[in-house]
Amino acid sequence: MMDIIQLSDRVEALVKGSDIDGYEIMASSSRNLSIEVKEGKVDTFKSAEPIGVSIRLLKNGSMGFSFSSGFEDADLTRMIESAAIGARMQSPDPAHIFPDAAGYAEMPHLFDQTLAAVSTAEKVELTLSLERLTLAADSRIKRLRKASYGESVYSIHLRNSNSVFGSYSGTMASCSVAAIAEADGDAQMGWDYAVATGPGGIDISLVAAEAARKAVSQLGAVKIAGMKAPAVFDAATASELLGLLSPSFSGESLFKGKSLLKGREGEQLFSPLVSIVDDGTLPGATSTAPFDGEGVPTRRTSLVSCGVLEGFLFDSAYAVRMGKTSTGNSARGGFKSIPYVGVSNLFIENGQSSLQQLFSGISRGLLITSLIGMHTANPVSGDFSVGANGLLIENGQITSAVKGMAISGNILEIFANIDAVADNRRLVDSVSSPAFRVSHLDISGS
Repeated sequence: MMDIIQLSDRVEALVKGSDIDGYEIMASSSRNLSIEVKEGKVDTFKSAEPIGVSIRLLKNGSMGFSFSSGFEDADLTRMIESAAIGARMQSPDPAHIFPDAAGYAEMPHLFDQTLAAVSTAEKVELTLSLERLTLAADSRIKRLRKASYGESVYSIHLRNSNSVFGSYSGTMASCSVAAIAEADGDAQMGWDYAVATGPGGIDISLVAAEAARKAVSQLGAVKIAGMKAPAVFDAATASELLGLLSPSFSGESLFKGKSLLKGREGEQLFSPLVSIVDDGTLPGATSTAPFDGEGVPTRRTSLVSCGVLEGFLFDSAYAVRMGKTSTGNSARGGFKSIPYVGVSNLFIENGQSSLQQLFSGISRGLLITSLIGMHTANPVSGDFSVGANGLLIENGQITSAVKGMAISGNILEIFANIDAVADNRRLVDSVSSPAFRVSHLDISGS
């Protein structure tokens, strides 16, 4: 891969001496691999090595941005000129700043040194093994939609005119499988995946077993009458609910009046069993890095502690606008993206109960395993009405699969009514949660 530090050196040499007030250069490179298998054969094999560089220029309080995936001097000069034009066309804003230099934590755990020793043939075999294990997990698993493996070896470099200078490299491997279970004319799909810094950290047998279990568990699903009852959200659907709430922790949403948590700091808005954290330094998580998208060191930020709202997430610009300090939550979608306020690793802390223990005491209720239409929920008001599938709980035990339900309410009410939290959080996404139980939920059925 191209040396992105040397590339940034060239851009910096071209921009120095320009009539500007400051600059930021961000460069990234990666080597990506994607494998999909179907019916014992490789169905898709893709590899790519995207590389690029971007620049932000500050002039008289206005910020311009441009990027380039071409690396001749003419390409880089054109990128700089485009950013300068952008700065001239923007309105001045005192929140347009670049952070000052800071020290960064060493994070060698981001890079799996053993990845290079795993051959492409071994990665293909791993994916084929995932397919075979899933098909063998249960006689009712008749076929797979797909089994896949992906990986990325990536490097990030960022510097600015305030002496920020940082680099890091990492690796990421993932696998996923979608299984189809069939019985008595019914067909159901179950999906699972895993993420680690390298293939050695992925247990494909667990992924296969979980995908098969999810598919089989929904066979024979029936519709039930509506009710108001206790409900358990499994780890996946609990994470979706936290994702719906996540924009309300953003300093940008706060500034624009779009956060349903605005003005509520210090209040007991959540169950005392709920603590929510954003931690960009968390080992083993998918969005861990030594610094954020503008070079501020990442950190652990407590947002909710034992149900009490404690704070919000900020990048440099919205920290200025709100009179706060950056929490290291400037996110970027790559070299083509300007920074924005985002989560790093946002999660609900594990509780003390097993998933099975969450069923205890429920005479009749639901384990919700999928939500349909979460994109229609309103993140500003927190109101939602979405479809749901899951499993009926009777006298503390799973008795049958159910489908065709709808649940409705307000996201803050859901989190306020949590009365038990499990210990099964998985760090497979930037937003994650253990399963939790709510004391009552409005459920519409047949």
